[in-house]
Amino acid sequence: MAVLTETRHAGGFMVSEANGFRSRETVTVLSGQVLQAGTVLGRITASGKYVAWEASTSAEADGSTTVRAILYGPVDATAGDTKGVIVIRDAEVNGGELVYPAGTQPQEKAVAIAALLALGIIVR
Repeated sequence: MAVLTETRHAGGFMVSEANGFRSRETVTVLSGQVLQAGTVLGRITASGKYVAWEASTSAEADGSTTVRAILYGPVDATAGDTKGVIVIRDAEVNGGELVYPAGTQPQEKAVAIAALLALGIIVR
């Protein structure tokens, strides 16, 4: 019998969101990344492109260490910049379903959760 591995589903981390598409936007995900649904994102200031958030105590100026959104569905941007849908405002999400970089410490997650709250995204 074949073994099946269930992957993360688009929007599987969502608890609730605003009516219509108010909570979501379509954006450009920077090339060179394969990201899962629920990935916490930063945004490169110079280009406006989204990347996996980097938990860092250093003051990196590119914007990747500032939480800006959560990726709604999986994106494979290995071949180039790719469009993706993000949750950017007015939503509730399941914190246990969010994807952080490997090695993210609890205090770094707390900072990310506070940043999401400031965007109107409540982590339950």
